[in-house]
Amino acid sequence: MDVKAAGEMTRHDLGEGIDKLDRLKDILRADYRILIAFSGGLDSSFLAAVAAGVLGEGVLLVTLDSAAIPRSELLEAVEIARSLGLRHRVVPFEILEAEGVADNPPHRCALCKRAASRLLKRIAAEAGITRVADGVNLSDYGEYRPGIGASDEEGLIHPLAEAGMTKSDIRLLAKEMGLPFSDKPATACLATRVPYGEAITPEKLRMAEEAEDLIRGLGISGARVRVHGPMARIEVPSADLERALSRRIEIAGGLKKIGFSYVALDLEGYRPGRMDEALGRAPSLRSPGSA
Repeated sequence: MDVKAAGEMTRHDLGEGIDKLDRLKDILRADYRILIAFSGGLDSSFLAAVAAGVLGEGVLLVTLDSAAIPRSELLEAVEIARSLGLRHRVVPFEILEAEGVADNPPHRCALCKRAASRLLKRIAAEAGITRVADGVNLSDYGEYRPGIGASDEEGLIHPLAEAGMTKSDIRLLAKEMGLPFSDKPATACLATRVPYGEAITPEKLRMAEEAEDLIRGLGISGARVRVHGPMARIEVPSADLERALSRRIEIAGGLKKIGFSYVALDLEGYRPGRMDEALGRAPSLRSPGSA
């Protein structure tokens, strides 16, 4: 199959994704300037790339740097912003000082998002910008995401969700546009590595980050290391379970050097929202326009 035919098939497979992209551009054109909460993940990077083409210098990316953000992710965010040619600010955010966050209740994400949204709005106001956007998409409404409601209350907008885009739409469109981060795996802040009800500390966040870096260095991507007191519970994609077992001596030894006393491999593997399953609740948020 030649390249042109492959491209045509890709466009055909995208279906209404192209129409959604046009809607997204119209949403972004509603103002000359916008601040985007920029994590460097697929969603916010895609939003930034589209905004760059629509608004150019009217886009300001802001990354809130906290102890819950892996250093590798921060460096990637800086690189992606640079590659897009957009203004980018990295602003310190003391996440564990936000009211209630360190206590880690089930609505921790809402507490964090509320504090983060207020900081982003202050930064926007100082820059003369009235709209603050994030990378929330329709797929996020299928998970337990109390932070979305908090950002709604603070007046943030969700252009991707408003345009009707799902995670699959975003990944396919990013690939069609030739964006280098189209295959970037999903990430989540390090606070999600600590079970609800257990206090979050800088030490626990450090241990989780170093453990995941070690496992990634062994050729296993997408791992999550959950911190259960002195025990590390490792979740890897199902396809990597055998590889993880084959490297178990290196993994266990490395994690014990980091500070864990016990190391366990979760035989059910990784899937999004694993820590939320203990809450015994279904997602409680509705997507824009849902009945």
